[in-house]
Amino acid sequence: MSQTINPKLTLVGAGPGDIELITLKGLNAIKTADVVLYDALVNKELLNFAPANALKIYVGKRNHQHAYTQEQINSLIIDLAFTHGHVVRLKGGDSFVFGRGQEEIDYAYAFNIETQVVPGISSSIGVPALSGIPVTHRGVSESFWVITGTTKENKLSQDVLLAAKTNATVVILMGLSKLKEIAEVFKKENKGNTAVALIQNGSLPNQAIALGTIDTIVGISEKENIQAPAVIIIGEVVKQHRAFSLSRVNSRYLFN
Repeated sequence: MSQTINPKLTLVGAGPGDIELITLKGLNAIKTADVVLYDALVNKELLNFAPANALKIYVGKRNHQHAYTQEQINSLIIDLAFTHGHVVRLKGGDSFVFGRGQEEIDYAYAFNIETQVVPGISSSIGVPALSGIPVTHRGVSESFWVITGTTKENKLSQDVLLAAKTNATVVILMGLSKLKEIAEVFKKENKGNTAVALIQNGSLPNQAIALGTIDTIVGISEKENIQAPAVIIIGEVVKQHRAFSLSRVNSRYLFN
């Protein structure tokens, strides 16, 4: 007797990298998955929580290298939901923060597939917090912007120009390749002395932090060979980092 298949899609935000930063609800979804489609920035240790017979398929994108196009991922979700059942779409951070989660939900909805969203800890907030940098702080920053550093046209987001005119904390994801452009934008607003942090591999054992100012951060990044994935935090809140006042803004800090 054949088993009844109930097609379902669950978007799960895996958090910034440390497996302990996934939510309990997200972990429970993985444990009931028939299929896990996972992205590049997902900690692969999370796949160990899926059933042994579940399909585990890498669909990530890194440095413009795509295992699948977004259209192919959408089709894969539908095909696997109807042939296997519960598809868990596992994404780094939060699915709705530059994760194209809504596109996948909408596509599944068009096929009358049951959907659920499990939020994750976005690296835009979680990574600075783990390093002792609050994105808001009384008397220092009353708001924060979260901006993608690179648009689908591979250009710097125009929102960076707008954010640079404010006193808000500016958090830029996927923007390390545009660091020089970003620095120039802030320099034009006379913010050369504004504090900056670059956090590479946030929340992981090989996390590295470079501290500086708009005037110095490009040189520091090049000297210390900071690599993607990295989160850029710009604003006076960066001075809350315990090493900033001691760093003379020219050192890299490793946390194991």
